[in-house]
Amino acid sequence: MGEATRKQTDLSNPEPGPEFGPWLAQASILIVDDEPGMRNFLVRTLGPRCKRIEEAGDAEEASRKLDAQHFDVVILDNIMPGKNGVEWLAEQRAIGFFASAILMTAYADLDTAIQALRAGAVDFVLKPFRSNQILNAVSRCLDRSRLQRENYVLRYELGATSDHILLRDRLIGHSQSIERVREKIARVAPLPTTVLLTGQSGTGKEVAARSLHALSERADKPFVPVNCAAIPPEMIESELFGHLKGAFTGASGAREGLFLHAQGGTLFMDEIGELPLNLQSKLLRVIEDRRVRPLGSERELPVDLRLVFATNVDLAAEVDKGRFRADLFYRLNVMQIHLPPLKERGEDVQELATLFMVKLSQQLGMPPVPIDAATRAAFARYEWPGNVRELRNLIERSLILGEIPDEFRPHRPDPQPAGESLQELERRHIMAVLQEVGGNRNEAARRLGISRKTIDRKCAMWNV
Repeated sequence: MGEATRKQTDLSNPEPGPEFGPWLAQASILIVDDEPGMRNFLVRTLGPRCKRIEEAGDAEEASRKLDAQHFDVVILDNIMPGKNGVEWLAEQRAIGFFASAILMTAYADLDTAIQALRAGAVDFVLKPFRSNQILNAVSRCLDRSRLQRENYVLRYELGATSDHILLRDRLIGHSQSIERVREKIARVAPLPTTVLLTGQSGTGKEVAARSLHALSERADKPFVPVNCAAIPPEMIESELFGHLKGAFTGASGAREGLFLHAQGGTLFMDEIGELPLNLQSKLLRVIEDRRVRPLGSERELPVDLRLVFATNVDLAAEVDKGRFRADLFYRLNVMQIHLPPLKERGEDVQELATLFMVKLSQQLGMPPVPIDAATRAAFARYEWPGNVRELRNLIERSLILGEIPDEFRPHRPDPQPAGESLQELERRHIMAVLQEVGGNRNEAARRLGISRKTIDRKCAMWNV
């Protein structure tokens, strides 16, 4: 049976089939085939079930469409005039093409299958096929892509501090300052506006970013967090924008960057003030054009996502010092939301302490440690330089020790002097943690939920 004859088989009465996974309704699909009959069949089959579907009658038209917009899946005929599907796919992979590709072929020989896999096809279907076969193939591609992206992003989740895991998508507390933050988040979340979150380390900027995402129309799409300070400068461009095989030493294969992993959702860039100057200009262009160019790629890939940035430094001051681009700062600073330090949140300290005690005791399988009135009073007096993160780590440490640390207990051997200042209480707490970890400042900073730079600055001030 010839190719044209095979294409006309089973084009009528496509079966609706079962439910084909949760991601099909959100997918954008490109069909590349020179025969209108096959394109029409695929459009009728997939169109009602996916978010967007486009057609291309030849390889040249397909390339133009890839340049113009993002597609999750490309369904490609192998036999077309001028250039077959395998050749076109290999060329596209070489210049920057990361979507899943399904090859349609009438010839089930081993050579075609090997060539398709080498060219980067993730699945292929043999003609003639029924509607449920192509629907299953598309669903498999979407599930595979989703799993790969979730695993890739999970590395950043596991490497990040764990304070957001308990709070996740909601800000805890009823103080006026945190209520104002909630109101601003609720107003800006439905809009596409870029948001800049400011505040000290540990105040909950990632929790606020997750709240923005959860209240937006993109809530069912990925939320991708990235800490710009945690990625080595020589790797950050590849991590953000992706790369092709051979783009640099060690690039043994092509890989999507975090911008593409956040496609359709929200990309949260924390510690944006730590982004190297040479990448700031590239980020500015991405924000303005909504297109990224992977390392080694000739193609700029369109991205559709919400950008949320966060910093614990004064970016305006960094601009004055020449460490941050002024044009990028003005582009980021469209809508600024400031997260207040914990010491300014009043009774929120007690509410958070209770929440952390309940949740962490369940996670660790340890009995809760009572927080009596005197300890709560000590919590209220303390300045919390590490903010919410320090409070969470203190509660975890208390559960492990089976008691609240000495510096927060009224019955400790060396009682707190009457009229002791907040600064003196802070000094004793930090010094107690340093003594507990044998002087290891990195470990002390981790337990306190503050940066190593803060520890060094405090110790220098105290001549320690």
